[in-house]
Amino acid sequence: MLLTLDVGNTNIVIGFYKDSELLRAWRLATDRDKTKDEYAILLDSILRMSKIDPTEINGVVGASVVPPLVEPITKVVKEMLAHRILWVSYKLDLGIKLAVDNPASVGADRIANAVGAFFLYGAPVIVVDMGTALTWCAIDEEGNWLGGAIFPGIKIASEALFSKTALLPKVELRKPMSSIGKTTEENIQSGLIYGYASMIDGMVRRIKREIGEHSFVVATGGLIDLVAEESKEINLVNPWLTLEGLRIIYERNA
Repeated sequence: MLLTLDVGNTNIVIGFYKDSELLRAWRLATDRDKTKDEYAILLDSILRMSKIDPTEINGVVGASVVPPLVEPITKVVKEMLAHRILWVSYKLDLGIKLAVDNPASVGADRIANAVGAFFLYGAPVIVVDMGTALTWCAIDEEGNWLGGAIFPGIKIASEALFSKTALLPKVELRKPMSSIGKTTEENIQSGLIYGYASMIDGMVRRIKREIGEHSFVVATGGLIDLVAEESKEINLVNPWLTLEGLRIIYERNA
């Protein structure tokens, strides 16, 4: 059994694979202040609730964009499971080429997303990931990761609007009945939900003009469900795309 770990700024996503089948996945809030012991308790609880014997796990792969958490999580896995984590980096056999100026700067989560999208859906393919940040990644027909775009995530935008203005309220992130808001709250919700959906589509169309109009578009991320239904360009939502990419990378490097 393979344990996959996606350590992000907002969530830590944990998945257990038997061969290519995802048996169980968990999404936890990221807490940089948690100690190694606290993460050990969390992992022990997840194993128990998933009814997984630690001795069944024969490999661990991870992607992290939170450097302070790499060491404590690595130690927990080593002590509890007697395994080293294969942390994703540009140096591994990815099956795709990072055709950018500085491959070392590409986030491990974006690498995993690109690998998952390329091997699951073919190419050219565009990945939209809506988490702490909203990102787009472009992979051409030859399997070259060409780069993409990064924008502040919808929660960051909402919190910035509330904290930087005197009169605008903090609102629940949900779709309003109409794009034309009748209250201040609905105005903000419309701008966030429909505005982000329109931005996703606009950037996808721009990228398609560069890598091919027939590009497949897959979306992922903990917040993508907020806007996916309003997008005209997203072909498929795969909430576990990063974990799938981690699994594929592990299989290529184990």
